[in-house]
Order: sequence, then structure tokens, then C-alpha cells
Amino acid sequence: MPKKLLIIGGASLVGSTIIDYAKDNYEIFTTENNTPITNSKVSSIKLNLLDDKKHILDYIEKIKPSAVIHTVAFPNVDFCESNHELTDLLHVKITKDISEICSSVNSKLIYFSTDAVFNGNNSIPYNELDRPDPLSYYGKTKLEAEKIILQNTNNVILRTTVIYGWHIRSRFTNWVLDTLKNKKPVTAFVDQYNTPTLVDDLVKSVFSIIEKDLSGLFHASGKSCLNRFEFAQKLAISFGLDKNLVVPTKSSDISQIAPRPKNGCLDSSQLEDKSGIKFNEIDSGIDHIFSLSNKSTTNSNKV
Repeated sequence: MPKKLLIIGGASLVGSTIIDYAKDNYEIFTTENNTPITNSKVSSIKLNLLDDKKHILDYIEKIKPSAVIHTVAFPNVDFCESNHELTDLLHVKITKDISEICSSVNSKLIYFSTDAVFNGNNSIPYNELDRPDPLSYYGKTKLEAEKIILQNTNNVILRTTVIYGWHIRSRFTNWVLDTLKNKKPVTAFVDQYNTPTLVDDLVKSVFSIIEKDLSGLFHASGKSCLNRFEFAQKLAISFGLDKNLVVPTKSSDISQIAPRPKNGCLDSSQLEDKSGIKFNEIDSGIDHIFSLSNKSTTNSNKV
């Protein structure tokens, strides 16, 4: 019998890539909101978690998946800073209900968290033993969700950051490439550091976690700690665009509601050791999406 996987947020960057990588020994169920999922091998229901929480709980109880992969969160950190009640509802209260129903039907819950649980004062990448101290409401609610989910020792938290790929939902890379192709300047921060994560690596680690039945808290991100200016310049060079259009900018020069950690770099060596999946350096990661861009200019997931 194929393993049943439920992806909450199947049209997301991570969710749709999981569908692409799923093998024949998985029966895939998903939820969708505004973007329909047309893959004939996928069973999908239309659902907005904020409007219809009971529907997802009933769905999990009905299909009893081996694992539930929860990808849904507010993508805008500033929105969360200004909308505490909604953020708390989606990130904490609904996640708590999902976690409880997963426990009741013995489904492993895999949840994506964030580097924003840290204050950014470290001089080196954060590992799983470093103490969280979130600066933003987004980070605070994600940390609360982590605590709830880890009450069940079968569950998994994956802290990740700046997920990118050759995909319509790869926000930073698409914005940089589209802007540079139009010969317009890209303003990119020099004072906020992350470890950008190739979505393919993240998804491979998810399948390894399921197959090896791993559990607990892991950092899951790329190997290169760099700022957005450096990331944008590397994209420009690899795609043959004008790197001089990438303009170095300080975060203090831009109006941002929510505070961000200056250092959001994560150390994923523990997950690499246990999963057997090696995360890419930034150069090889960009090479990967560049090769995909050359293979198919008609792909529906293209930039």
C-alpha cells in the first residue's frame, strides 16, 4: 500500500515541489486555496485555513495520512507585526488543532519554521542548541508553534530560510531576475545575512525524514551564509545580467515594520548527517536553477 501524504498548501513553492518529487509509492493529498492543483495523481481539496479550520481537521481524520506536511504561514513578516490576532490564529491556534488531530490518528506532522526565531546576534550560523529569542511577532508565533508540535515526539520541525528554486513562487529570485531583465536597478540589503535554501534540497530531506522516520527539531538550509546583495549579484552573473544594476542598501534605509535578525544563517549539519541529504552551496544552487531555466522555457513553474 502506498504511504499517504497530506500537504497543507499544495500549491506553495515547497508543496508543489514535493508533488514533483513524489514517487509512485506515495499517495498524495493536498489542500489548495487560490491556485488550483491540476496534477491527475493528486487528490486536492479547496480550503482556506482561516475560514474553514474544521474542514482540514475532518480531512486529516478521514484519510489518516502517514505524514502531514504543513507549509502554510503568512509570508509577509511586516503584515504579521501589524496583525497579531490573525497571525496568532494561523500560526498558533490552527497549528495546535492540526497537531492534536495528527496525534490522534498517528500521523507524523512536519512543520516549516524559520530563522526568525533567533535575534541575529550570533557571529556564526545558528545550530539547534542555540537559544531562540525572536525579535518579530512572526518569529514569536512560529516559536510558539514549534513548542506545541514538539510535544509529540514523533513530529518534526524544519527551520529554514530564503527558499528558492526555478518556480513561479520563488519570490526573491524571480524579483531579482525579472527586474534585471528589464534593465532596472535592484536594491538589496548588505546587512542582513541568511543561508538561502534550494527547494529541491529541502524536499529531498522531507522524503528522507519520512523514510527514515526521523523526528525532532532540525535546521534545514543551504550552506552559504551571505547577504541579499551578494545573492542578487550571483544571480545576475549566472544568468548573464548586469550585476552593476544591483545596488547595495542598508536595511535602516528602508521602512520595515518588523525587526529582522541581522544574522539568520543556520547550520544544517545535524540534518545532513541524519538524513543523508547534502544541502547546496549558493553557487551550485544557482547553477541548478539556471540549468532548469535552459531545459524548459515553457515549464509552468518557470520564472
